[in-house]
Amino acid sequence: MKLHFTPEDWQRVERDTMAWWAGELERPLVHLAVTDPAAPTTFGYMSNYPAEMPVEELVDRYTAVLEHVHYYGDAFPHLWVNFGPGIAAGFLGCKVNSVVDPSETVWFTPAEEKPIREINLAYDAQNPWWKRVKAITAELAARSEGMLAVAHTDLGGNLDILASFRDTQALLFDLIDYPEEVDRLVRQITALWIRYYDELDAIIRPACRGTSCWTPIWSTGTTYMLQCDFSYMISPAMFERFVLPDLEACCAHLTHGFYHLDGKGEIPHLDLLLGIERLRGIQWIPGDGQPSPDHWLPLLKRIRDGGKLCQVSVSPQGARRIVRELGGKGFLLLVNAWEEGIFTPEEAEAFLKTLKEEDISLN
Repeated sequence: MKLHFTPEDWQRVERDTMAWWAGELERPLVHLAVTDPAAPTTFGYMSNYPAEMPVEELVDRYTAVLEHVHYYGDAFPHLWVNFGPGIAAGFLGCKVNSVVDPSETVWFTPAEEKPIREINLAYDAQNPWWKRVKAITAELAARSEGMLAVAHTDLGGNLDILASFRDTQALLFDLIDYPEEVDRLVRQITALWIRYYDELDAIIRPACRGTSCWTPIWSTGTTYMLQCDFSYMISPAMFERFVLPDLEACCAHLTHGFYHLDGKGEIPHLDLLLGIERLRGIQWIPGDGQPSPDHWLPLLKRIRDGGKLCQVSVSPQGARRIVRELGGKGFLLLVNAWEEGIFTPEEAEAFLKTLKEEDISLN
């Protein structure tokens, strides 16, 4: 791969990112990556390529795109093995429904509908989806030469995975009618999640300097964006019973655990999340139809005042607003450069300079 990135760039990224994890970086991390318009196109989901396509050919398609990406600020070469959010359900026997028409999407349905009391989840080394994800991960890691952050696939959250076996409405009833069965299955899912994570980590970390996930958060140790999108529909009491033990176990297993707070329906769980000692940060995603993250300054301040790092995806204008109003320390700003037409090195440097000038934590 001919990347627009050098070993010296990686040394800088490692130095500043690890200082950020330690709370010692006085500025935000700013991930600003710009892709040339001439870059080849690929499917968003690797599952939309035929299963019989050789792994090498599939990887060729994605690595060709990386040669057209330019990295500014704290951005780094990053590629994740995307088979859809919650692909662990596929590893455990669910059908993987992956389509490109009319728009790309992936969802999971049970291969056989069963009452919750008859469901048991077990590791299957021969599951074709698991073998495919491992093979692609291994091929990318083998090509990385220490220059590419190959990210873990999106394993999914515990209740999200279980909902793929029951469907959402049935699982909502199960939480009330069969809470002990839900307890049993989420314990199985946590153990399996850790096993899948560790097997991928054994492939990735020796070759790729560290670990990452579907969003460009990186660590020399183990990191991941934990989640439970299903929790949008349940009370804090249910979250505390069915979700919190899983998050605590995963955070205890990871060096740097993060949580994907997806939409205002999850805000009632924030106090419980802030109470997880080993949870290092929270990503705020407002959700479709909602104002962008820079319009949620009190929530972002609450996260930071709660002792957590915070990652958001914002426009250049939104990034400037956050650092101007709250200060940039403790934030990871994933900047959507195209929103203001930042495409050249000069434009990128001008934006980064302005961001520094407006950062109240530095002035």
